[in-house]
Amino acid sequence: MKTLFSSMVLAAAIALTPALAQAQTGSQTARKVFGGDAAHLQKAKTEKQARQDCQLQFRGAKESKSALRTKMNACVQEQMQGN
Repeated sequence: MKTLFSSMVLAAAIALTPALAQAQTGSQTARKVFGGDAAHLQKAKTEKQARQDCQLQFRGAKESKSALRTKMNACVQEQMQGN
């Protein structure tokens, strides 16, 4: 009985090996296809660039901190979208 079970496990392992190898190869291919840099939107900026530009824009503004924070967040999101 023990030998029969061992034989069945060995046969299953041998049968599944090619399927596992194919699955791994497929994931490597997907990584190559999707692993590159994202396509750049026209005039879109990174978060750091957008934040720097917005800080320059709002420098010296005479508004409350909460109002400036709200406007800064909106400005950063808008510039990251490329608008």
